[in-house]
Amino acid sequence: MTQLITTELVELDQNLGSSPADVIRHLAGKVAANGRATEAEGLFADAFARESKTATGVPGGIAIPHCRSTAVTEPTLAMARLSRPVDFGAKDGPADLIFFIAAPEGADQEHLKLLSRLARSLIRKDFTAALRAAKSQADVVELVEGALADKPAAHASAAPAAAAVSATSTSGAASSAGREPRRLVAVTACPTGIAHTYMAADSLMAAAKEAGVDLQVETQGSSGAKPLDPAVIAAADAVIFAVDVDVRGKERFAGKPVVNAPVKRGIDEPAKMIQEALAAADNPYARRVPHYGAEEQAQHDAEEQGEHIGQKLKKALLTGVSYMIPFVAGGGLLIALGFLLGGYDITEVADKVVLENNFGNLPDGGLAIYLGAVLFKIGALSMGFLVPALAGYIAYAIADRPGIAPGFVAGAVAGFMGAGFLGGIVGGLLAGYMAHLIGTWQVPRWLRGLMPVVIIPLLASIFASGLMFLVLGGPIAGLSAALNSWLSGMTGASAVVLGIILGLMMCFDLGGPVNKVAYAFAVAGLSAGSASNQAPWQIMATVMAAGMVPPLAMALATVLDRKLFSLAERENGKAAWLLGASFISEGAIPFAAADPLRVIPASMVGGALTGALSMAFGVTSQAPHGGIFVFFAIGNLLMFVISIIAGTIVSALAVIALKRWAVKKPVDTVEPVPVSV
Repeated sequence: MTQLITTELVELDQNLGSSPADVIRHLAGKVAANGRATEAEGLFADAFARESKTATGVPGGIAIPHCRSTAVTEPTLAMARLSRPVDFGAKDGPADLIFFIAAPEGADQEHLKLLSRLARSLIRKDFTAALRAAKSQADVVELVEGALADKPAAHASAAPAAAAVSATSTSGAASSAGREPRRLVAVTACPTGIAHTYMAADSLMAAAKEAGVDLQVETQGSSGAKPLDPAVIAAADAVIFAVDVDVRGKERFAGKPVVNAPVKRGIDEPAKMIQEALAAADNPYARRVPHYGAEEQAQHDAEEQGEHIGQKLKKALLTGVSYMIPFVAGGGLLIALGFLLGGYDITEVADKVVLENNFGNLPDGGLAIYLGAVLFKIGALSMGFLVPALAGYIAYAIADRPGIAPGFVAGAVAGFMGAGFLGGIVGGLLAGYMAHLIGTWQVPRWLRGLMPVVIIPLLASIFASGLMFLVLGGPIAGLSAALNSWLSGMTGASAVVLGIILGLMMCFDLGGPVNKVAYAFAVAGLSAGSASNQAPWQIMATVMAAGMVPPLAMALATVLDRKLFSLAERENGKAAWLLGASFISEGAIPFAAADPLRVIPASMVGGALTGALSMAFGVTSQAPHGGIFVFFAIGNLLMFVISIIAGTIVSALAVIALKRWAVKKPVDTVEPVPVSV
């Protein structure tokens, strides 16, 4: 196993800047300079993105920025003892001890266990005091290697290899007093699963020990998770969820009083969380884990975390779209292949051909017509799931698994009534919120088992689908018909304006919510396209072409004027050619993250031009994804390519001009360590 930390990865008593970004950038550069990462900027981007989700400062003047990154080639620790402490978000002030944990995307379990063990050691005061007293880099390396080599039983912070950890030894005080200890269980988890997960577990255990509480913790981290014994959960008075991600197997804790908080609070305020859990156990009106494993009391938690109803609605819609896309992607490509083999007339004979013919009895037109009919029919059936899948998974995002069935039914009703994707959205929201509401009802214990499989799907389906049939379906169907008629009638200037708007949206946030809204609009209408109504196909082509521009433009810009871009950006530019050609807008994100005020406006200018040209030339796409590689599904392929080339050139020249002549104030106080490749 390679050495995780070396003296070259240690900085002592240095001023690395005034912000977390300065420190992380410097340490990322150090990791790359020592040959443990392919590029510093990519590693910095991943680490700072993780830092932006949850601050990594913990009590005691410590910060543990960490990430998994494709740029990392081997698991690495880099350490800095700062002469000028930097605020990493801890409640007790800035941090002077910084441990940067960099793990590859595919790191093996043994390395991840060692990284997690180090994170747990950092809450030990004797260990951090020794780090502050270390006189050389070699002393720091020796201390860290000693902590990594420590066996699980050697100190209180057991190694994360025992993914389910317990504090049963803390019950001695209560037992000696002649009474049974209070029992709690907890789950800790963070997005990366390396540091905060295990530090929160140890902090909660220490607080439980002081309070004389029997606590057992399940750490759902990168080194695996050993689920708590069902008997332990059943005996617990309450449960603590200190998590930044969904709890795996939440239904195991159904009906238990719950305290739910971000994982960092488990590190910062463990004693308070223990007391809150004990109070919840004594309160018959305390929040409880829903019996079907959905997000508990979603509205309360949303307010607690500062998440507005609009954000929750956006999350539900994007969840529905993400689950819907595979149906559309496969179905759209199959339909396009059907047209390629059987021609546009295949729509009129496909049903008859697939039912009456086979390889031994080919239809008129031979094998091509038969295969075209089969491919078209498979694709059409797949596209038939578009609205039900959209509605079903919108409801799933709101109410978890009990929302799926009523959501699918409401979506099917919307499709039957001709309400289209708008009806699917409305039906999914109605089904999801009703399923969630029913799930909060307090019911007798004997009825709880029937709730998720019978009661919730039945009542939510009656409510959502009934409203669609009786009240909402007709008006929404009329609105959908009017929208399709308007799109079909768009020609000339109005079509160009729509192309500009879609192009701007696709390039505004490169895979973010605005980009996804434009893409979802195009994908949702794709099934309405036909040889006589090609407007939906034109919109799809416009969205795909505009979304290809940003990465292609950045790739071209790095070729036209290399000196304006860092070595890491030039390397990213090589990959951006393929990403752009594949319609992966996210290929431009490394450039936008480093210089958003130049890259994003330049991308939007080119995207708007491409969108306008694509609509003006009547380019069509029957495939929702794939870029140039689905050329067989593109109508007017030459103008599709010309539109993309024009937007790419304009964006590339625009970003070069902005980088040359737009004044840029310095932001970073520390130069990144140069990377040799």
